[in-house]
Formats: sequence, C-alpha cells, structure tokens
Amino acid sequence: MADRPKRQTRNKPEEDEDFQQKEPKTTKKVKKEDFTAYSDIANLMRIDTIEATNVTKTGHPTSCSSIADIFAVLFFHESGLHFHPENPSHFLNDRLVLSKGHAAPLLYSALFRSKVLTREQLMSLRLKDSIIEGHPTPKIPFVDVATGSLGQGLGVAAGMAYSSKNFDKIDNRVFCVLGDGEIAEGSVWEAANFASHYQLHNLIAIVDVNRLGQSEATMLEHDVTTYQKRWEAFGWNALKIDGHNYDAIIKAFNTARESKSKPTVLIAKTFKGKGFGEKIENKLDWHGKALGADTEPVEVELKKHIKNDNPNVHVKLPVGDEPLTIKAVINPEPTYQPGTKISTRKAYGNALLNAHEALNTVVGLDGDTKNSTFAITLKNKFPEAFVECFIAEQNMVSVGTGFGARRKIPFCSTFGAFFSRAADQIRIAGISRSNLKLVGSHSGCSIG
Repeated sequence: MADRPKRQTRNKPEEDEDFQQKEPKTTKKVKKEDFTAYSDIANLMRIDTIEATNVTKTGHPTSCSSIADIFAVLFFHESGLHFHPENPSHFLNDRLVLSKGHAAPLLYSALFRSKVLTREQLMSLRLKDSIIEGHPTPKIPFVDVATGSLGQGLGVAAGMAYSSKNFDKIDNRVFCVLGDGEIAEGSVWEAANFASHYQLHNLIAIVDVNRLGQSEATMLEHDVTTYQKRWEAFGWNALKIDGHNYDAIIKAFNTARESKSKPTVLIAKTFKGKGFGEKIENKLDWHGKALGADTEPVEVELKKHIKNDNPNVHVKLPVGDEPLTIKAVINPEPTYQPGTKISTRKAYGNALLNAHEALNTVVGLDGDTKNSTFAITLKNKFPEAFVECFIAEQNMVSVGTGFGARRKIPFCSTFGAFFSRAADQIRIAGISRSNLKLVGSHSGCSIG
C-alpha cells in the first residue's frame, strides 16, 4: 500500500485559507490593543523554558514554544484566567488543567511571571527534591492534578466545571490545554461527550494543533477544519484560530467566556518550536530535547523581538469571597442486628446515602450500573448529589478526580471488572493524591 501523501505545510498561518473566515462572534466590545507586551512576555517565557530545560538537559521546549502566545493571553489578559497569585487555591479562582503535561516548563514560567513561583524554583526543573517535576503535580501551587499521561486532562477539567456549575453555583471558568496528538485518545471524546451533555458552558478547551507528535506528524497534521467538525459534532462551540495571533486569541477567549449553554474549544493552529529559527521550527526530531548547543542563536533571535524585558502585564483577579461549601451533621451509621443477612452492594448503597447525609460534599458517580451497585439509593433521595457518567469508565474516574480537586468526596461505582478500563486514570489519580473513592461490585468470576 502506498504511503499517504504528505500535506504541504505553510509557515504563515495568517495567510492560510483556514483562517479566511468570520471572526468569532462576541457581544463584548474589544478595544484596539497594542499587543507588544503579550509578545514580549511570550518570548520571555520561551527563553525561560529553554534555560530551565537546559539545567538537566531534558524537557520539551519546542512543545512549550508553540503555545507560548496563547499562554501570554491566558495568564495576563482579562479574557483569560482570573485568579489570585498570592492565593492559588482560592475557591473562586479560574482553574487550569494542562493536559499536555510535557509543556510543564511553560506553565512554570507563567507561574513565575505571575509571581506564584520564584525563578530559583523555575530553574530547579527536574532536579532531585524539587517540586518542579517534568510534568505538573499538585505539589506546585495552582496545579490541582497530575497530568502528562495524555488524554486525561479534559475529563478532570469537565469534573471541575460540573462541580462549579451544579454543586457550588459559582461563575468561574475551567481551562484545559490539550495537545493535538492526544486527541487520538478515546478518553478525550468520552470527556467531550460528557461536557456537551451537561452543557458545561464554563469549560474552555484549547487544542494546540502544532502538527508534530513525538515520532512523526499527528494524524490530522494542520487540518484544523476537520478538528472543528469533530468537536462540533460532539456539541461544542468550536473556534478555529491562528494560535500566534493575539487579536484572534483574545476574541476567541471573550467568545468562550460569553457562552451560556455549550462548552467551547479553541482549535489553535500553531508551529512547534515557534520562534526558534528555521533549523528547529516546524521540524521533526526536536520533541523532548533541550536545545543545548543551539541555545545561543535561538535566544539571540528571540531577544530581537522583545521590546521590553519587563512588560507591563498583570493577572486579572476574580471577584467575591470564598463560599462555604461543607456542611457536616451528626448522623448515626446504619446498624445491622447480628445474624441479619444483607448483600454487600445493598450495604454500600445504604452507606453512601448515610455518608452524604452526614457530609454534603460526598457525591456519587456511576457508569450506568447504579441499579446493580445500589448507588441508586443516593440518587433516589438526593439526585442533585449524583452524577450519571454513562458507560465511560475512564471519564468517570477523571470526572471524579476533578470533583476531588474541588473539595468534594467522590464515590465512583461500577462493576469491579470495568475499572480495569480506567487503570491509567486511577494511576494518575494516585499521583495526584486525589480524594477519590472507587467501589467495584460483583468482583470475582461471576460477572465480567
């Protein structure tokens, strides 16, 4: 069979026919802005990631550079994240899940530039005993969950967005940054389906379509139109943008913030190694490599585009005080008389109901087995504390992990054998130290 012909890639996305379209609709009047400060901070963050990854000669600076312009807007423009840098865990903060966890050095740079981390911490990337690991973990302020095992971040973000919308009744936004390569994971589409079904308008995904995976080009390369059609088919607002155009990024974020009924995804056409010169930009075989000997010419080129090495940018703060979400009451545990026979699954249903009555942050999640696991006991009395995730066990675990990151105590239940489908999600939840309870019924050789 002949190889599929290679798609011709152009280096000027602003001239690409993909972007000859109407601008994202927004009712907000966007004043004409000078984007120099955002360009400066983006290039400073590119340099940060180069220098941080050179410390141990490992990391992913080219994966960081492709999305640096979006991060400049995400962290330092009012259309992006609203959070308290001095209080990263503030409950009203917008949240960010970096699903493409290998771009962690860019996240660390943004947190350094936001004054959440120090430069010394940034430059301790991957050093022994440093909290700054190769992929994000909750050891780091503002990071809620571990990421890097690709395809899981959107499910976690969906859980966080569901919690804000339906449990907490607050108006923050949850952002999730994905790589284009991980879109091949089925768990991404489980999460997309969940978010659309529950109309999570407060969820904003960003797909960094930089065309190149680890070993070869991605499945769709720069075909942003096909990406758009797929997300739209799952019920999302899908906006194609030039990921290096600040005006387009800001308008898309404003449009996403105004959504009232659908989650929004920004499909950003970018270039891996953006700004690193012809030798590296949009070239294979640079994934996961520090620049080493190529550092100096790249930094010299980037510095040519920096007008001010201390740009006037600031984080937008959220409005309001932290709500009280925990309500604990004294409630006796169910008691069974000696000799009474009761199935373990029915005892679980009774215990789950009792736990919620004792502590209102206890919530139940299910994979369409609630009438067998008896998790339905909670749903029947407190439907608002129960979330049906349908037959998508990987996403159920990720959503539960997201609930845990929002101070809930999630109980995920299904048949025991089905949890094997979510083995990697369970592994990452463990690394995240997530407050997550998994209950598998019908274990053994009789079911599944």
